[in-house]
Amino acid sequence: MEKRVAIALLEGRAGRSEASDDRLSESDILHTKLWENPCWLSFRINYLALHYNNPVYGMIGADHDLLRPEFVVLYSLFLRDRTTLSEVVAGSGFPKNTLSRATKKLTRLKLIHREEDASDLRRVVLCLTDAGRAVVEAKMAPMLERERLMLETLSPAERMMLSDILAKLVIASRDWPETITSGDAVSDDYFE
Repeated sequence: MEKRVAIALLEGRAGRSEASDDRLSESDILHTKLWENPCWLSFRINYLALHYNNPVYGMIGADHDLLRPEFVVLYSLFLRDRTTLSEVVAGSGFPKNTLSRATKKLTRLKLIHREEDASDLRRVVLCLTDAGRAVVEAKMAPMLERERLMLETLSPAERMMLSDILAKLVIASRDWPETITSGDAVSDDYFE
């Protein structure tokens, strides 16, 4: 276990034996969580996601009385209309039952509607209504502005590299188990 922690810490410091970033004092909890944390990836992703999700979905909730899963369905259909619920689930990471409830509310609010797929009558697709499209369009500017704010510290080349790396992780996530149990163990071969 000690070897696993040591390797994880080294990876989190990008191969350096000690943190070389002097923008944070060592007494700052953020310094500890960034540079002394063997679970560095999950911390960084979650921390950044919260700095996007909390303000953005707070604004959406205040302006439209929609919860995050409900807006996720709308945004998914905004990006690719006439999509099944299963496809929205596969592209969001939310559980099907959560998005099913969201879909029912959005249908009730007339922000989406359901249609039979003409090519396969057993298949039901979700469609964005004009009202649903208007909700997403009204939120695009603040969403993009928040992303710009978050990315402004990076150069254009770093942004492209970050995009590629995160896309690679997202695609790989399709092969990850959806649950873990206390008995699951990582092979020591990974740490050799």
